[in-house]
Amino acid sequence: MMDLFGGEQPMDSPNVAQVFRPEAVVCSLESPPRRILLPMDAQQKDRYSRQILFAPIGESGQQLLLNSKAVLVGCGATGTAVANLLIRAGLGALRIIDRDFVEASNLQRQTLFEESDAQENLPKSIAAEKRLKAINSQSQIDPIVADLTPKNARQLLANFPIILDGTDNFETRLLINDAAIALNTPWIYAAAVASTGVTMTILPGETACLACLLETADADNAAHQNDATCDTAGILNSAVNAVAAIESTEAIKLLIGQRNALHQRLISQDVWTNETRAIKVARNENCRACAKKNFRYLEGSAQPHITLCGRDSVQIHERHRTLDLNALHQALTNTATEVRSNNYLLSFQVNSYKVTVFPDGRAIIKGTRDPAVARTLYARYIGA
Repeated sequence: MMDLFGGEQPMDSPNVAQVFRPEAVVCSLESPPRRILLPMDAQQKDRYSRQILFAPIGESGQQLLLNSKAVLVGCGATGTAVANLLIRAGLGALRIIDRDFVEASNLQRQTLFEESDAQENLPKSIAAEKRLKAINSQSQIDPIVADLTPKNARQLLANFPIILDGTDNFETRLLINDAAIALNTPWIYAAAVASTGVTMTILPGETACLACLLETADADNAAHQNDATCDTAGILNSAVNAVAAIESTEAIKLLIGQRNALHQRLISQDVWTNETRAIKVARNENCRACAKKNFRYLEGSAQPHITLCGRDSVQIHERHRTLDLNALHQALTNTATEVRSNNYLLSFQVNSYKVTVFPDGRAIIKGTRDPAVARTLYARYIGA
């Protein structure tokens, strides 16, 4: 089997302490080396026969997909659904980057995981690899147990023809957006919360980017209110699968060279109200990312400053943020314990962690000295 990651691809799961392997990168999208596409054998033609019958893909498109690769950031609800669909469709290789581990509350919507994964506290990327290899043993899976950060983003995302969004916060998505533009790599934004899923395909230099969509000229001075998250507003698994279906289909279009079929819209679908919207997002000529190449997330200047504060405590100094503590109190009532607030702060308990939040966005997370754990809790319960 040809190794799409380059070098010799180990068949066993990597040591979870291994963040990434520099040798596991191959050709760039901008100037790829000539590839010899391996022809499909009779077994593959039979396996993918129903997909080959779909005229826009056909046998040539299926062959391209079998020889293609992608990198997925985040392996939660959307990430597992997208990975499942693409590996079943015959994607040749998939790198999965995720910092989290499987919990029982994930099983309602994160379709690659089982109860045993939660009982063993398996890292999500490792559990996903195990399930995906059982689904399609010919696909190569590269599980990376790591937090995507400005320090490792270029190395982890470089030399893939497409980047897929399976994350749960906008801080990481804007980091992906910066990296994708810097690397000139298409990526697909996708998110789901409550009953709504949204997605947009981003082609650097051609379409609007995520910063065009989210940021305004005075974004640095804007007061950002609380963002709904799955841990505060809940989520329907049907909303996840609806948006994952669009994201994975867009990925296939890109990987087999069918760019003319891309929707080129911000798609929003509410599976509860059955409302679907498709909005054409215009490029912002003054966009700090795709126009001015100001990659402040990739450079690390936009990330919250994190410090260790005392024993087993991490302090997050969120920038340019104003929180409505009353609204956050209401949102946390059904998902956290010991929720208390006054005019100066709000505190709540999540398992063994105590979180204290201040109106300027600053937070202290007690019970850990791991910045990645602190950032995960902040994104889950406060938003980003």
